[in-house]
Amino acid sequence: MSAQTTATGAPLSGTHLTLSAAGYTAEIATVGATLRVLQHADRDLVVPFDADQVRPAFRGAVLAPWPNRVVDGRYTFDGQEHELALTEPKRSHALHGLVAWTDFDVESVAPDRVVLSTTIAAQEGYPFRVVVRVEYRIDDAGLHTTVTGTNTSDAPAPWGTGPHPYLVGGAGTVDDWTLTLPASQVLEVTPDRLIPTDLVPVHDEFDLRTPTPIGTRFIDHAFTGFDRDAEGTATITLTAADGHGVRMTFGAECPWAQVHTADHVVPEFHRVGLAVEPMTCAPDAFNAGADAGLVVLAPGAAHAASWTIQAV
Repeated sequence: MSAQTTATGAPLSGTHLTLSAAGYTAEIATVGATLRVLQHADRDLVVPFDADQVRPAFRGAVLAPWPNRVVDGRYTFDGQEHELALTEPKRSHALHGLVAWTDFDVESVAPDRVVLSTTIAAQEGYPFRVVVRVEYRIDDAGLHTTVTGTNTSDAPAPWGTGPHPYLVGGAGTVDDWTLTLPASQVLEVTPDRLIPTDLVPVHDEFDLRTPTPIGTRFIDHAFTGFDRDAEGTATITLTAADGHGVRMTFGAECPWAQVHTADHVVPEFHRVGLAVEPMTCAPDAFNAGADAGLVVLAPGAAHAASWTIQAV
């Protein structure tokens, strides 16, 4: 473990933890249990940010107890209506859960592994207490992440999770890379507020089941119906012209993945990486329920989800 500090204490992104093994180096920031840097042989696999910087655009954060958004911040669960704070004010939604700006505790640390944890306190809009445990581990297959939610309250709790890395295919920008996204369905959304509408077969610019240059296409959609191997693992691959790149794999506990070409009004953020976010549930699953993959944690129950980022 290594740590960086400023004159006033820890960096703005929290305590800084470094893991390394098998040619990989990962730097984890405790605020949001964030993957701040991931490199293989000195090549960036995710878009990094500085340790003493407020994390931009949810870059590398863990999302829980829901990924993506809850439309209008309102949902009904177990017969009770709840209203969350609107953390995406331009679209009037509750975005990316409740732990992205929490400074996680460090449970354990080794040269190739770290475990972070925090507790979501019962609160207005989410009156459930859930312990969130995040494990990062490196081996020759890449960086493995497992997020586990454990319900320590006396009532069932809605739950979902996922990561928010921006993958880097190689030199250049998103426009220069080739994407293989073996999903058969895409969730259509309204253009202004990204509210889910219809789940349809992939078509036109969203049919990326074979290696496809991204070019200037815009994507900010959730995909499902993934081709999976015999163990239930799905793989999304991003490569540059020289054949190098990065892949992300995830198990059957993540039936969805949000993909975004990182179109941004801030020039230095614009299309610098491809957001690939495996998710245990669809956008707005707190309203859509079990059909959208919402997990219901019984009192005392736990749910784990894992994904891996690997160099190509």
